[in-house]
Amino acid sequence: MGNFWFRRFSTLLSSTEKESGILGRRNWNSIPIPHRTIPEPKGQDFDFVNVVHSHLVHSDWTKLDSLSSGLTAFRVKHVLLRIQKDHVLSLEFFNWVRSRNPSVHTLETHSIILHVLTRNRKFKSAEKILRTILASDSINLPSKLFEAMLYSYRLCDSSPLAFDCLFKNFAHMRKFRNATDTFSRMKDYGFLPTVESCNAYMSSLLDLRRVDIALGFYREMRRHRISPNVFTLNMVICGYCRLGKLDKAAEVFGEMENMGFSPTVVSYNTLILGYCNKGLLSMAVNLKFMMGKNRVQPNVITFNTLINGFCKEGKLHEANKLLREMKAMKLDPNTVTYNTLINGCIQQGNSEMGGRLYEEMLRNQVKADILTYNSLILGLCKEGKTKKAAYLVKELEKKNLVPNASTFSALISGQCIRKNTDRAFQLYKSMVRSGFHPNEHTFQMLMCAFCNNEDFDGGAQFLREMFERSVVPDLDSLYKLCAGLCQGGKEQLVMSLCSEMEARHLVPNGFDMDKIIGFGIKNGSKAFGDEL
Repeated sequence: MGNFWFRRFSTLLSSTEKESGILGRRNWNSIPIPHRTIPEPKGQDFDFVNVVHSHLVHSDWTKLDSLSSGLTAFRVKHVLLRIQKDHVLSLEFFNWVRSRNPSVHTLETHSIILHVLTRNRKFKSAEKILRTILASDSINLPSKLFEAMLYSYRLCDSSPLAFDCLFKNFAHMRKFRNATDTFSRMKDYGFLPTVESCNAYMSSLLDLRRVDIALGFYREMRRHRISPNVFTLNMVICGYCRLGKLDKAAEVFGEMENMGFSPTVVSYNTLILGYCNKGLLSMAVNLKFMMGKNRVQPNVITFNTLINGFCKEGKLHEANKLLREMKAMKLDPNTVTYNTLINGCIQQGNSEMGGRLYEEMLRNQVKADILTYNSLILGLCKEGKTKKAAYLVKELEKKNLVPNASTFSALISGQCIRKNTDRAFQLYKSMVRSGFHPNEHTFQMLMCAFCNNEDFDGGAQFLREMFERSVVPDLDSLYKLCAGLCQGGKEQLVMSLCSEMEARHLVPNGFDMDKIIGFGIKNGSKAFGDEL
């Protein structure tokens, strides 16, 4: 998909024409803007337009209501063209027509009001109208709208901001193909979008993880001399960081001052996150020191990012040191800060420290959320303290928090550790009834518990549950289950399970059915079990 869009950019945006750099400056090689005239009103049309115009000028809306049955698209166009210098009156009339006879409005009447509004920089009103038009699923509508706006451009003595508004709305609505086509057609006629609209396009692409397309578009911006701003460059840094190209990200960061911009706290935080994600913690910390030297104040996000980086590496001492530094700078740790530290403690098997952080969190009146409790519940369950975990689950209701998939998974793990497979399976069923989807780890954990507890009948029942949910079983647990069932004289059940697994295409890699049949059936259950 990424390659398709990159090729599309290359095709649509590459040209040999002389480049124009800013919105509204047209170059000599641009395609001339067409000028389409519309026939002048005559007879009854002429009289109708004159009367409506008179009522509008005198704000006599009562008399206008009596004329609503005579509205036509032709008449509405001429009225709008007569009053276009008054954008307030133009919008009032446009909305009045829509309320009385919406079918009268065409793409031409819409394009006229869009030109009127954007020429007067009433972008919110224009965007509202655009979104109403673009809500249609018609495939050809975006192209036809561009043409309608193009043909009415000179009639309305408009500005390129009309097309910029169209491009920006395609970006906000994530209609990327339409945005790309609009960019290309604007360029053909010598217009280019503002940097703010380009930023909206790049931001939408990054939100959908289409980093390759966003960076490709940035290169097109530079090729057409659309000057980026600091927000653009921050997104470019973010894009390179997501691709793991930290050298490129650092290069853009270093070039910001040469381009006339000072890196902001967002610039630093973005690059710090990139370093942390790659485990380059010393470089991330050095960047934080650079912030101080360059008089950029680190914020809560800066510290949360670094704390998370150290917690992921199991370096709790350094993470807690950052917490102390954060407090010394009068930055209040938030829910994310505490959740990150608590989870880091739990992952390192230090639930006691996690509990102390939770108590500190409550003392400082920082709101605990479901992630906080899930980490604490998991820590208790890992230690087999299921009663204490159950107490915390009851606390959720008091805090108006709803258990989620991770809550159930943690509780299931606790029962598995205590070898209470019946209770674990009951929790699993409660999880499913509550509408949550267990992940692969939960399934493997339960299957392993059934086998370790030598509850092979329960394991067979659960395996069929996995089949129903199209989950591939873990290879080792599957072999253990088959061995246990065969040793219990249930070779036919093993064969049935294997056949069903094969029919559903859920056979794990490395699974040898011949081994199951050959040693489990032919040579007897005990021999099969010994072989495994």
